[in-house]
Amino acid sequence: MTDDRDPTPDDVIAAAERIAPFVHRTPVLTSRQLDEAAGAQVFLKGEHLQRVGAFKYRGATNAVQSLTDDVASCGVAAHSSGNHAQALALAARTRGIPAWLVMPRTSSAAKRTAVEAYGATVVECDSILTAREETLAQVLADTGATEVHPYDDPRVIAGAGTAARELLAEVPDLDVVLVPVGGGGLLSGTSLAVAAGRPSAQVWAAEPALADDAARSLHTGVRQPPLPPTSIADGLLTSLSDRTFRIVRDHVTDIVTVSEDEIVEAMRFVWTRLKQVVEPSGAVPIAALLSGLVPGERIGVIVSGGNVDLDALPWRSAAEQRT
Repeated sequence: MTDDRDPTPDDVIAAAERIAPFVHRTPVLTSRQLDEAAGAQVFLKGEHLQRVGAFKYRGATNAVQSLTDDVASCGVAAHSSGNHAQALALAARTRGIPAWLVMPRTSSAAKRTAVEAYGATVVECDSILTAREETLAQVLADTGATEVHPYDDPRVIAGAGTAARELLAEVPDLDVVLVPVGGGGLLSGTSLAVAAGRPSAQVWAAEPALADDAARSLHTGVRQPPLPPTSIADGLLTSLSDRTFRIVRDHVTDIVTVSEDEIVEAMRFVWTRLKQVVEPSGAVPIAALLSGLVPGERIGVIVSGGNVDLDALPWRSAAEQRT
């Protein structure tokens, strides 16, 4: 089980040193076309080029590498059908320990295959949250494995923050650091990294209007329940935890929302103009920039991931549109 404390900026610094041998130091990308469209200088931290195609590998690696040998020998487990499942599976394989991933039967075959290719054991369950939690609880009881939550874990949050720490090391004079938000692990870690490395900068987040619980939580001062998960940005359909809400409330300037059409157009812009494969969740903060919702002259953006189902792209071909 994870501890109950909130992570600190010092934890991000320690995480950066701990995971350095295992993660990619992803590039910072720029584009004149994006600058012109956004009306600002934009610096994209390319976590879509991270191992497993997402920033999630940072947090999973920090959590796994933080375990003592005795605890690690029993393995790790989580319930996830997305990037965290692949990240934890690879982090466990890298350390040479077992991993169990509880995944809904409705998960895509490609995601399950990727998790199994990293050597993890997939345990199927029904898709509802209670089924995932109950199945994971049984796995933990049967194996003695340690749970590594996708975002409600101080080790995962600290690891996620290392992306912003690297960004600030390369571009130290940013006005704003902008990230997507779902469960708040990346946003929380980014906030801590900015507090330590560039306290004068503001931290902003963007999320889909159809899944705007984080924005509502920040604006009301009370953690809000999530809406039914309907957004194309499927990596952002989780809700803030008590822990991530506390950090967001204390450190984040604002959270803005974007429409589904704006997400698709931002994704198309990045694919066609920057020639980068970015998933819908990773395109959400870029949609906010293109919509003029985020102020600032020098803006850093964490591009969270690039895992896209090429058989279900969110735009239609010209031929399909004519039919």
